[in-house]
Amino acid sequence: MRKIPLIVVCGPTASGKTALAVSLAKIFNCEIVSADSMQIYKQMQIATAKPTPEEQQNIKHHLIDFLEPDEDFSVADYVRLAKDCIEKIYYSGKTPLLCGGTGLYISSLVDNISFDDTCASTELRRELSDLAKEKGGEYLLEMLSAFDPETASRLHPNNITRIIRAIEVYRVSGITMSEAVSNSRHESPYDTCMIGITCYDRSKLYDRINLRVDRMMEAGLLDEAKAVLSNPRLKTAYQAIGYKELKRYFDNEASLEECIQSLKMSTRRYAKRQLTWFRRDERINWLYTDLIGSVQGLTEAAAQIIRDSGIVKVKAVENQ
Repeated sequence: MRKIPLIVVCGPTASGKTALAVSLAKIFNCEIVSADSMQIYKQMQIATAKPTPEEQQNIKHHLIDFLEPDEDFSVADYVRLAKDCIEKIYYSGKTPLLCGGTGLYISSLVDNISFDDTCASTELRRELSDLAKEKGGEYLLEMLSAFDPETASRLHPNNITRIIRAIEVYRVSGITMSEAVSNSRHESPYDTCMIGITCYDRSKLYDRINLRVDRMMEAGLLDEAKAVLSNPRLKTAYQAIGYKELKRYFDNEASLEECIQSLKMSTRRYAKRQLTWFRRDERINWLYTDLIGSVQGLTEAAAQIIRDSGIVKVKAVENQ
């Protein structure tokens, strides 16, 4: 049985993934499946940097803006829904394109990792959740680092759900999340071509991040954060970079400028963790925004890599 061709565009935040994915989708007749753990939620538009209405106008996007922020959503849930989207896209005659920066989503899907409930403990999860509320994500991340530094190095302190899950797996099974994932891999149903996008000069990426935060503030992030944080049901909001940092301003614990600088720092740290994750995957073909210089140049380079990979057997359709 022929594997389903799957184009993957991945990389750290603010690297230009969305623009590249949209450009490639026009060339290869694609629909885009998001691989972002925060863009799945409704309401959180600006903080999660969802594709703009213009970007979604001609290219259909999946797994964006469909879940209420108070709903739980696991990696297993993501893999199940993403697989379904990819199959429907492929059998409709188009090419699926996976785009995002959540490494765990991408690797779990591409490497066909199976999930079960053998490493689950509701009581332990509740205990860890209470501990997170009392002492914060940094404390839990330090706990995780003591026995699974590999997983801890790839997680942001705001990502409480993933940290708790990694601790839970180890406490219940005695093996680390990294080992559990490795043991759960099966043959992939996809023939993938993976494109990574970042900046060769790390400082250039950080400049892009700082500029993105400034633009988010101009676009109304402060009002969005206030609306989201004022709703006690939106527990997931505390995992999204942007809200937690601005909460200190609303609580009169810091000035707005201090919170903006904290947001920029948190985002830069998150980008570093994303790169740590993606750099481990030797299948990724890296392109550098600062060296190539334009979306058109990046698109041409990425399109050539995809053609050379041979995964798209049918002649590409250009919808420009």
